[in-house]
Amino acid sequence: MTKPVIGMNADFRSAKGETPAYSCVAAGYYDAIINVGGIPVILPPYECVEDIETVLDRLDGVMLVGGADLDPRRDGWMLHPTIQLQDSRRESFDRCMMRLVSERRMPMFGIGAGMQLLNVSQGGNLMLHIPDDRPNALPHKDPLDPAHRHTLELVPGTIMERVYGDGELRVNSMHHMAVDEVAPGFKVSAICPDGIVEAIESTMSDWFAMGTQFHPEASTASALDVRIFEEFILGVAEFQGAVRLVA
Repeated sequence: MTKPVIGMNADFRSAKGETPAYSCVAAGYYDAIINVGGIPVILPPYECVEDIETVLDRLDGVMLVGGADLDPRRDGWMLHPTIQLQDSRRESFDRCMMRLVSERRMPMFGIGAGMQLLNVSQGGNLMLHIPDDRPNALPHKDPLDPAHRHTLELVPGTIMERVYGDGELRVNSMHHMAVDEVAPGFKVSAICPDGIVEAIESTMSDWFAMGTQFHPEASTASALDVRIFEEFILGVAEFQGAVRLVA
Protein backbone atom coordinates (compact mmCIF):
# COMPACT_ATOMS: atom_id res chain seq x y z
CA MET A 1 0.00 0.00 0.00
CA THR A 2 1.38 3.41 -0.97
CA LYS A 3 1.86 6.11 1.60
CA PRO A 4 -1.37 8.13 2.02
CA VAL A 5 -1.26 11.75 0.88
CA ILE A 6 -2.79 14.05 3.48
CA GLY A 7 -3.80 17.58 2.61
CA MET A 8 -3.66 20.15 5.35
CA ASN A 9 -4.69 23.77 5.52
CA ALA A 10 -2.50 26.53 6.91
CA ASP A 11 -2.98 29.81 8.68
CA PHE A 12 -3.16 32.91 6.51
CA ARG A 13 -2.20 36.50 7.28
CA SER A 14 -3.29 39.35 5.04
CA ALA A 15 -0.81 42.00 3.94
CA LYS A 16 -0.23 44.65 6.58
CA GLY A 17 1.86 47.74 5.95
CA GLU A 18 5.08 46.64 4.32
CA THR A 19 4.56 42.99 5.32
CA PRO A 20 3.19 40.91 2.43
CA ALA A 21 0.42 38.37 2.83
CA TYR A 22 1.68 34.93 3.77
CA SER A 23 0.68 31.44 4.91
CA CYS A 24 2.26 29.56 7.80
CA VAL A 25 1.79 26.29 9.65
CA ALA A 26 3.40 24.86 12.76
CA ALA A 27 5.87 22.11 11.88
CA GLY A 28 4.32 19.79 14.47
CA TYR A 29 1.34 19.17 12.19
CA TYR A 30 3.23 17.93 9.16
CA ASP A 31 5.94 16.21 11.22
CA ALA A 32 3.23 14.18 12.96
CA ILE A 33 1.89 12.96 9.61
CA ILE A 34 5.37 12.16 8.32
CA ASN A 35 6.21 10.23 11.48
CA VAL A 36 3.23 7.89 11.09
CA GLY A 37 3.87 7.12 7.43
CA GLY A 38 1.86 9.77 5.60
CA ILE A 39 2.86 12.41 3.08
CA PRO A 40 1.60 15.85 4.15
CA VAL A 41 0.77 18.44 1.52
CA ILE A 42 0.18 22.01 2.69
CA LEU A 43 -2.66 23.70 0.82
CA PRO A 44 -2.88 27.44 0.18
CA PRO A 45 -6.29 29.11 0.67
CA TYR A 46 -7.72 28.53 -2.80
CA GLU A 47 -10.56 30.83 -3.75
CA CYS A 48 -11.93 28.74 -6.64
CA VAL A 49 -14.13 25.75 -5.77
CA GLU A 50 -13.00 23.90 -8.90
CA ASP A 51 -9.38 24.21 -7.79
CA ILE A 52 -10.22 22.71 -4.40
CA GLU A 53 -12.05 19.86 -6.11
CA THR A 54 -9.02 19.18 -8.30
CA VAL A 55 -6.70 19.06 -5.30
CA LEU A 56 -9.03 16.76 -3.32
CA ASP A 57 -9.02 14.33 -6.25
CA ARG A 58 -5.33 13.79 -5.53
CA LEU A 59 -5.57 13.37 -1.75
CA ASP A 60 -6.33 10.39 0.47
CA GLY A 61 -7.32 12.38 3.54
CA VAL A 62 -7.48 15.88 5.02
CA MET A 63 -6.34 17.36 8.31
CA LEU A 64 -7.67 20.73 9.47
CA VAL A 65 -5.22 22.50 11.77
CA GLY A 66 -5.91 24.79 14.69
CA GLY A 67 -5.69 28.55 14.80
CA ALA A 68 -7.67 31.60 15.75
CA ASP A 69 -11.45 31.63 16.24
CA LEU A 70 -14.17 30.90 13.72
CA ASP A 71 -16.51 33.78 12.96
CA PRO A 72 -19.81 32.85 14.69
CA ARG A 73 -21.71 35.29 12.45
CA ARG A 74 -21.25 32.83 9.58
CA ASP A 75 -23.36 30.36 11.57
CA GLY A 76 -26.01 32.83 12.67
CA TRP A 77 -24.55 33.86 16.04
CA MET A 78 -23.39 37.20 17.38
CA LEU A 79 -19.72 38.10 17.69
CA HIS A 80 -18.43 37.69 21.26
CA PRO A 81 -15.96 40.39 22.43
CA THR A 82 -13.32 37.78 23.36
CA ILE A 83 -13.17 36.26 19.87
CA GLN A 84 -10.00 36.70 17.85
CA LEU A 85 -10.99 36.00 14.28
CA GLN A 86 -9.16 34.01 11.67
CA ASP A 87 -8.39 35.85 8.46
CA SER A 88 -11.58 35.72 6.37
CA ARG A 89 -9.74 34.24 3.36
CA ARG A 90 -8.55 31.29 5.42
CA GLU A 91 -11.95 30.69 6.98
CA SER A 92 -13.74 30.85 3.62
CA PHE A 93 -11.34 28.28 2.19
CA ASP A 94 -11.57 26.03 5.25
CA ARG A 95 -15.35 26.06 5.22
CA CYS A 96 -15.52 25.33 1.50
CA MET A 97 -13.03 22.48 1.74
CA MET A 98 -14.82 21.06 4.79
CA ARG A 99 -18.08 21.00 2.84
CA LEU A 100 -16.46 19.17 -0.08
CA VAL A 101 -14.67 16.70 2.19
CA SER A 102 -17.98 15.92 3.86
CA GLU A 103 -19.75 15.42 0.55
CA ARG A 104 -16.99 13.09 -0.63
CA ARG A 105 -16.82 11.30 2.73
CA MET A 106 -13.05 11.68 2.72
CA PRO A 107 -11.20 10.70 5.92
CA MET A 108 -10.53 13.81 7.97
CA PHE A 109 -9.05 14.88 11.28
CA GLY A 110 -9.75 18.29 12.81
CA ILE A 111 -7.57 19.75 15.56
CA GLY A 112 -8.59 22.70 17.75
CA ALA A 113 -10.47 25.12 15.51
CA GLY A 114 -10.46 22.32 12.93
CA MET A 115 -12.60 20.16 15.20
CA GLN A 116 -14.90 23.09 15.89
CA LEU A 117 -15.36 23.62 12.15
CA LEU A 118 -16.06 19.91 11.64
CA ASN A 119 -18.78 20.11 14.27
CA VAL A 120 -20.51 23.28 13.06
CA SER A 121 -20.27 22.25 9.40
CA GLN A 122 -22.28 19.13 10.20
CA GLY A 123 -25.01 20.87 12.18
CA GLY A 124 -23.55 21.20 15.68
CA ASN A 125 -22.81 24.44 17.48
CA LEU A 126 -20.22 26.04 19.73
CA MET A 127 -19.86 27.79 23.05
CA LEU A 128 -18.40 31.18 22.19
CA HIS A 129 -16.62 31.67 25.52
CA ILE A 130 -16.37 28.90 28.11
CA PRO A 131 -16.21 31.22 31.18
CA ASP A 132 -19.55 32.75 30.12
CA ASP A 133 -21.29 29.57 28.99
CA ARG A 134 -19.95 27.33 31.75
CA PRO A 135 -18.91 29.55 34.67
CA ASN A 136 -18.00 26.52 36.80
CA ALA A 137 -15.75 24.96 34.15
CA LEU A 138 -12.08 24.31 34.76
CA PRO A 139 -9.61 26.72 33.14
CA HIS A 140 -9.08 25.69 29.53
CA LYS A 141 -6.60 28.39 28.65
CA ASP A 142 -3.84 30.02 30.68
CA PRO A 143 -2.18 33.00 28.94
CA LEU A 144 0.78 32.69 31.31
CA ASP A 145 1.25 28.95 30.81
CA PRO A 146 1.19 27.58 27.23
CA ALA A 147 1.76 24.11 28.72
CA HIS A 148 -1.49 24.26 30.74
CA ARG A 149 -3.09 20.81 31.03
CA HIS A 150 -6.25 19.24 32.42
CA THR A 151 -7.49 15.69 32.89
CA LEU A 152 -9.48 13.84 30.26
CA GLU A 153 -12.21 11.22 30.55
CA LEU A 154 -12.44 8.68 27.71
CA VAL A 155 -15.67 7.24 26.31
CA PRO A 156 -15.58 3.41 26.06
CA GLY A 157 -15.54 1.93 22.58
CA THR A 158 -14.13 5.04 20.87
CA ILE A 159 -10.95 5.90 19.01
CA MET A 160 -9.73 7.86 22.01
CA GLU A 161 -10.06 4.81 24.24
CA ARG A 162 -8.02 2.77 21.75
CA VAL A 163 -5.37 5.46 21.79
CA TYR A 164 -5.03 5.98 25.52
CA GLY A 165 -6.45 2.88 27.22
CA ASP A 166 -6.80 2.96 31.00
CA GLY A 167 -5.35 5.34 33.53
CA GLU A 168 -5.56 9.02 34.30
CA LEU A 169 -4.79 11.22 31.34
CA ARG A 170 -3.86 14.87 31.05
CA VAL A 171 -3.85 16.83 27.79
CA ASN A 172 -2.80 20.33 26.80
CA SER A 173 -5.52 22.97 26.74
CA MET A 174 -5.42 26.32 24.98
CA HIS A 175 -8.96 27.28 23.94
CA HIS A 176 -11.83 29.50 25.07
CA MET A 177 -14.43 28.29 22.53
CA ALA A 178 -15.71 24.71 22.62
CA VAL A 179 -18.20 22.30 21.12
CA ASP A 180 -21.65 22.71 22.68
CA GLU A 181 -24.18 20.53 20.84
CA VAL A 182 -22.48 17.71 18.96
CA ALA A 183 -23.44 17.42 15.29
CA PRO A 184 -25.82 14.65 14.17
CA GLY A 185 -23.83 11.61 13.07
CA PHE A 186 -21.09 12.28 15.64
CA LYS A 187 -20.48 11.37 19.25
CA VAL A 188 -18.23 12.53 22.05
CA SER A 189 -15.14 10.35 22.45
CA ALA A 190 -13.36 12.29 25.20
CA ILE A 191 -14.53 14.89 27.67
CA CYS A 192 -13.06 17.06 30.40
CA PRO A 193 -14.42 16.30 33.91
CA ASP A 194 -16.22 19.67 33.81
CA GLY A 195 -18.27 18.52 30.79
CA ILE A 196 -16.37 20.37 28.05
CA VAL A 197 -16.10 18.22 24.92
CA GLU A 198 -12.48 17.44 24.03
CA ALA A 199 -12.85 14.92 21.17
CA ILE A 200 -15.54 13.77 18.76
CA GLU A 201 -15.79 11.08 16.09
CA SER A 202 -18.17 10.04 13.35
CA THR A 203 -20.74 7.33 14.01
CA MET A 204 -21.45 6.97 10.28
CA SER A 205 -20.39 3.74 8.61
CA ASP A 206 -19.37 5.52 5.41
CA TRP A 207 -17.25 8.31 6.90
CA PHE A 208 -14.12 8.19 9.02
CA ALA A 209 -13.93 11.63 10.65
CA MET A 210 -12.61 12.67 14.04
CA GLY A 211 -11.49 15.72 15.96
CA THR A 212 -9.63 16.75 19.10
CA GLN A 213 -9.92 20.06 20.90
CA PHE A 214 -6.49 19.51 22.42
CA HIS A 215 -3.34 19.55 20.29
CA PRO A 216 -1.54 16.19 19.90
CA GLU A 217 0.93 17.78 17.46
CA ALA A 218 2.20 20.44 19.86
CA SER A 219 5.44 20.41 21.81
CA THR A 220 3.31 20.25 24.97
CA ALA A 221 1.74 16.94 23.87
CA SER A 222 2.75 13.59 25.36
CA ALA A 223 4.44 10.73 23.53
CA LEU A 224 1.18 8.79 23.73
CA ASP A 225 -0.64 11.52 21.78
CA VAL A 226 1.17 10.38 18.63
CA ARG A 227 -1.14 7.36 18.59
CA ILE A 228 -3.96 9.67 17.52
CA PHE A 229 -2.17 10.28 14.22
CA GLU A 230 -1.58 6.56 13.82
CA GLU A 231 -5.32 5.96 14.19
CA PHE A 232 -6.00 8.65 11.60
CA ILE A 233 -3.63 7.06 9.09
CA LEU A 234 -5.19 3.64 9.75
CA GLY A 235 -8.62 5.14 8.97
CA VAL A 236 -7.26 6.64 5.76
CA ALA A 237 -5.75 3.27 4.77
CA GLU A 238 -9.10 1.55 5.31
CA PHE A 239 -10.72 4.17 3.09
CA GLN A 240 -8.07 3.57 0.40
CA GLY A 241 -8.80 -0.14 0.52
CA ALA A 242 -12.56 0.41 0.29
CA VAL A 243 -12.15 2.69 -2.74
CA ARG A 244 -10.03 0.06 -4.51
CA LEU A 245 -12.64 -2.62 -3.84
CA VAL A 246 -15.40 -0.42 -5.25
CA ALA A 247 -13.30 0.45 -8.30
